[in-house]
Amino acid sequence: MARASLLSRSANGKGPNLLARHDQSARTLRIDDFEINDSGDCYVIAEIGHNHQGSVDKARKLFDEAKACGAHAVKLQKRDNRTLYTRELFQRPYENENSYGATYGEHREALEFGKAEYQELQAYATELGLTFFSTAFDIPSAEFLAELDMPAYKIASADLINTPLLRHVAEAGKPMILSTGGATLDDVRRGYETVAEINPRVALLQCTAGYPVEWEELDLRVIATYRDLFPNSVVGLSSHDSGIAMAVAAYVLGARIVEKHFTLNRALKGTDHRFSLEPVGLRKMVRDLTRTRVALGDGMKTMYPSETEPITKMAKKLVAARDLPAGTTLSEDDIAMKSPGDGLPPYEIDRLIGRTLRHPVREDSTLTFELLEELLPEAQGHTVSHG
Repeated sequence: MARASLLSRSANGKGPNLLARHDQSARTLRIDDFEINDSGDCYVIAEIGHNHQGSVDKARKLFDEAKACGAHAVKLQKRDNRTLYTRELFQRPYENENSYGATYGEHREALEFGKAEYQELQAYATELGLTFFSTAFDIPSAEFLAELDMPAYKIASADLINTPLLRHVAEAGKPMILSTGGATLDDVRRGYETVAEINPRVALLQCTAGYPVEWEELDLRVIATYRDLFPNSVVGLSSHDSGIAMAVAAYVLGARIVEKHFTLNRALKGTDHRFSLEPVGLRKMVRDLTRTRVALGDGMKTMYPSETEPITKMAKKLVAARDLPAGTTLSEDDIAMKSPGDGLPPYEIDRLIGRTLRHPVREDSTLTFELLEELLPEAQGHTVSHG
């Protein structure tokens, strides 16, 4: 697809970015059939990258596992290696335990999928009911993905300052997710505004470009900063740590997209496997994110039926501290607080002290307002409710 074709889609009266400008009235982003918003579940992206090791069969297996774990999307990375790298870097010797070729270029080419592989994986993701998209590292790769009608685009942290690439991808009118590792706040603003003025369907991910990242460098509070500074944008986290707890913390801070590297085995050959989640980890992370959304509630303090029995069992009521004859004027020493709490609660004790019993009361018997002489008018309501 030529660059002009992307431009024409936004320049004519049917340009998706022009329509999206009216649709984006709240902090929402729709990718395929999933609407990402503040009140919903976290959108989980299993970042496969090149953890497939150049094998379509392994990629399919990763898709299977990601779906079984509850991820919403799987993501690869697309590079046009021969135009992306300088000749020097492409031809540089790359001989190490993670290498798939004698030079860096050969290594990258061995891990790169072409059109046939992408089409096969695209069809397989559709069969699974899994969203599949990719990171575009350059304009030729963006065009490659556009020809496949990918439902979204990811932009890597290092390309947040690549405004020509940002503009080019934005013109496709598809949802864009920008990682912000290694960036200043000015870089983030510039990148966001570059995209948003063309296509408001953009999300920002807090990211630290360490592989793996140190815990003290995660800066999760930046999520809240982004939410304040970019009120129309969905915010999320792309994290290169190898655990799952930070995803939950990010959700609580307002992240509604979490991207985590994903592998079948952290011991496999390749640089990304060691900080990727294995299936058991991804499954637990998705589970915990779902539980967190439910557990946060709506902010209203509520008494639930499930609480009635345990609270009654553990709460206290006001009872006679010993056998008390009729005519006793109650003092604090005459009253005890004991479980279960199926009578007058302790906060009523001041309304009993100084009152006179009209009937004898046995030790541990529940004290009620009906037992008292000269029942005061304001106690009538308690007579009804506690009788």
